[in-house]
Amino acid sequence: MSDLSLAAAQARDAADPFAFARDRFTLPDGVIYLDGNSLGALPLATSAAMADVIAGQWGEGLVTSWNRHDWIGLPQRLGARIAPLIGAAPDEVIVTDTTSTNLFKLIAAALAARPHRQVILSEAGNFPTDLYIAQGAAAMRGAQLKTAAGAEILSSLDDHVAVLLLTHVHYKTGSVHDMAAITAAAHAVGALVIWDLSHSTGAVPVDLNGCNADLAVGCGYKYLNGGPGAPAFLYVARRLQNELHSPLSGWMGHAAPFAFEDGYRPAPGIDRFLSGTPSVLAMAALDAGLDTFDGVDTTALFAKGRALGDYCIALMDARCAGQGFALISPRNGDARGSHVSFAHLNAWPICQALIARGVIGDFRAPDALRLGFAPLYTGFADVWHAVEAIRDIVDSGAWDAPAYHAHSVVT
Repeated sequence: MSDLSLAAAQARDAADPFAFARDRFTLPDGVIYLDGNSLGALPLATSAAMADVIAGQWGEGLVTSWNRHDWIGLPQRLGARIAPLIGAAPDEVIVTDTTSTNLFKLIAAALAARPHRQVILSEAGNFPTDLYIAQGAAAMRGAQLKTAAGAEILSSLDDHVAVLLLTHVHYKTGSVHDMAAITAAAHAVGALVIWDLSHSTGAVPVDLNGCNADLAVGCGYKYLNGGPGAPAFLYVARRLQNELHSPLSGWMGHAAPFAFEDGYRPAPGIDRFLSGTPSVLAMAALDAGLDTFDGVDTTALFAKGRALGDYCIALMDARCAGQGFALISPRNGDARGSHVSFAHLNAWPICQALIARGVIGDFRAPDALRLGFAPLYTGFADVWHAVEAIRDIVDSGAWDAPAYHAHSVVT
């Protein structure tokens, strides 16, 4: 986009084939929301959907709604809805628990499937929960976690590695790993691979089956718009489902939960990775979040996300040059997720000053200002106004107000 004017951005928004999707969300007046990569915006239909589940299904149906409204089938139904977004078959994805819990299940299952190997390999600087869960799982099995820089992952693979754990889109930089090439390299040394898709699903192309992937996890509250703390999902390739065993042998993962047997028998297929009772209210919100993708050409949608990132970088280059920002995300949109990060010595107070002006991005320690583009509802004019606000905040010194230097618990 060579014309960086506001008028050109507005014209592009007017021609946006996904303009209808923006109307599926409740977006506050006067707010530019560039943090859907952390928490998706509220879908317009969520409140009514939740009210129906609470007042109608729970309030009137009571316990009969487990059958009458098939609450018991929510994990499988929602998994099947997510499957097309990640290149999986419907029976390879299930919605359950949290990303951290699902990571533990899959790491432990992968280690058990490679009993003569004692190394979990991951990327240095991976999202902390991935590393923390890997550390805990390794300690329980007498294994060890090793990390390597992203560029050294392939050279670090050897026959000691049981499982390679990587985040497809890096949470800070937005860099995208080559899933197909890395998976093939791991398989060549006999390792299994777990992909964290939390910053990918609903924002960038993912083809798990096309890449011959083994295992994956992801969250429901970012681009899937399932609400704060929404249930997560996990993927197990069909070829591995009956070979791997979840370490959390809860009753919903039993072959016959309502037989109430004392002994555990794992369910066939993906169901064995369930554990406790599904959170029906949370899953109802996620179901409404997934509705926002109905009728959407995701190939074109993901291309829009890349274009928004490219536009943001071009604007920052043109309008914020000399202000101390350094791009830490890839310039090449094909190598980048749907967010862009800039390092700045004063990233924290700049971010707080932006929020005070109604431009919501976020900060990642130690010095990254992160701007996310949820292509279902983010427009090019949103990006233009956001960069203009950044330019003015730095030029005017508004970021240096004492209130903007105070740190919050959540960043």
